Amino acid sequence: MVLRQGTKGRLGDDDAPLHGQVIAELREAILTRRLKPGERLVEGRLADKMGVSRNPIREAIRALASEGLIEVTARRGASVVVISDREARETIEVRALLEGQNARLAARRQDTETIKRIKVVLKKGAHAVSSGQFDRLLDLNQEFHQELATAGQNAVLGDLLKRLRERTAMLFSPTDPVRQARTWQEHAAILEAIIRGDERAAATLAAEHVIRAGTDFLVELVTVEESIASVKVRTPSKRRQ
Repeated sequence: MVLRQGTKGRLGDDDAPLHGQVIAELREAILTRRLKPGERLVEGRLADKMGVSRNPIREAIRALASEGLIEVTARRGASVVVISDREARETIEVRALLEGQNARLAARRQDTETIKRIKVVLKKGAHAVSSGQFDRLLDLNQEFHQELATAGQNAVLGDLLKRLRERTAMLFSPTDPVRQARTWQEHAAILEAIIRGDERAAATLAAEHVIRAGTDFLVELVTVEESIASVKVRTPSKRRQ
């Protein structure tokens, strides 16, 4: 099922624009692995499940393709993007460097208004973890990192981080409760270092946070690849006629 857990009725029941709702639903389904890497996205099937016409589905696929979450080819049509081990490692290295530098700048510049907003997001995230509202954490995690980028007060760096987050969101989207709880503990530690004005600690904690989240993804990726390889080995070949 593509619709997020707890959603009732058809899309379009609230005030948000329909195409925005469809994009949000598909994005969440990809980032929470309900739509698996490599899985084909058939417009008609998705439209039926989400209770909409094909047009908003087509628009959502186009939008998420620009974010790097969906791949569109002439041969297979649209499918959830598959990130290779090498691409994942290289992305983790780059994002760790950028997030670390941004946290360093945030600690240096002490943007009090943005820090207040980050505290609010952090409180919401901690509450969602403690109350088991894990479906809220995906959006809150994005909001935390967006506000953190704002706190760095470097527009060029902030833009680079935004585009990188969009294109690699699935690398940094923990799905199990233990990892989600750890993520918000690490967020709290980063913010504490920023508030103290400890540039070195803020940079180190932010970089380590990215590396740890990325490593979790790589472990999961290797496990999936090994499982697929194992299935292929055990599958008997067809006898010649």
